[in-house]
Amino acid sequence: MPFLVRFLMRHAVIGVGVAAVFVALLAAFDVAHLGTLFATSPDGPLALIVLTLALGVTFGSVQMGFAVMLMSDKDEPPRGRRIRLTRLVPRLARVHAGR
Repeated sequence: MPFLVRFLMRHAVIGVGVAAVFVALLAAFDVAHLGTLFATSPDGPLALIVLTLALGVTFGSVQMGFAVMLMSDKDEPPRGRRIRLTRLVPRLARVHAGR
């Protein structure tokens, strides 16, 4: 499997794992009574699965975006060095005014 595909899949799985932990903490600490809702509602497990999948897609996408944006290119020059510009010389411009 190509490196970039493995790279993106690894970071997507990391994001889904973070989302699963986040949903577990939401349910465990009963934030906005979500834990109670999941436990008492007949459709509680379905709501838990849907919330986990939705946040998994979101967190996985964000993690993949972070990973791609933080990739560095080895061909770049170091950022601390400046390139010298040649000396700028002013030139006169001829302007023809119409009457």
